[in-house]
Amino acid sequence: MNETYYAGAYWGPRQENAEACARRAQRFFQALARHDAFFARWFLPPRSRGQVPRPLETDLPTLQETFEQNRIRNDTGGVIQDLGFQVTADNGMQPGKQQRDHAYLRFLCGAYIDPVGNSCVLNLPATGPLVDRVLTGPVLGEVLRAMALGWEPDWAIATSHEHREQTAQRASAGTFVGWVMYFSQRRGPVPPLPSPVRVEPVEGLGTLVTLTPERFTVSSPSHVELAAHVHQALERAGLLVPVTPRGKPG
Repeated sequence: MNETYYAGAYWGPRQENAEACARRAQRFFQALARHDAFFARWFLPPRSRGQVPRPLETDLPTLQETFEQNRIRNDTGGVIQDLGFQVTADNGMQPGKQQRDHAYLRFLCGAYIDPVGNSCVLNLPATGPLVDRVLTGPVLGEVLRAMALGWEPDWAIATSHEHREQTAQRASAGTFVGWVMYFSQRRGPVPPLPSPVRVEPVEGLGTLVTLTPERFTVSSPSHVELAAHVHQALERAGLLVPVTPRGKPG
């Protein structure tokens, strides 16, 4: 099975304007780029067919303008203030690259109506020369760390789509277990977990939990069994609760 992977950070309603979202996005991009050059350049989708992708500059004024231009709107073009902003970007739009060789990023931020949640979701490459370099526990741990530093989410996860579909299906964000996880300190302390799980703090914001340093996969019975044990421990500790009150899927 050729599993595909994603990383996502999720938080509940939080009213923030374009400047606040831009500052958070800038911190996220800076932390991400420090770790790996693969995450250093991003492109905005073309505005219309035939146009070339636009580089996404990560200086604060440009990011703020980008968020302002990407407010969520209704069918008549009116701004829906309490739904915030949606920005998408891609680091593989250059000519000659295959669709599945790159990473795709989506921000939803500034939403403050219950039960709408906010998120930062990164779909990771599925093919190409960078897969082995990117899809490791340490690298995905740094991705979630960057998300935590930038967005201060309630919960974040990096895992395969297949593992989620096999074990959690349409479970709400915050309620299931995957390869690498982040728990805000607002959720409470992480309990002792079985070996080889790695638990480490994230700059006073929360805790990072990595099940295994090698690539986690549903084709490995030991990986699936370990995830089930960790799920039980985290559930007993009260950490696996929905990010949004009505439990929107993550």
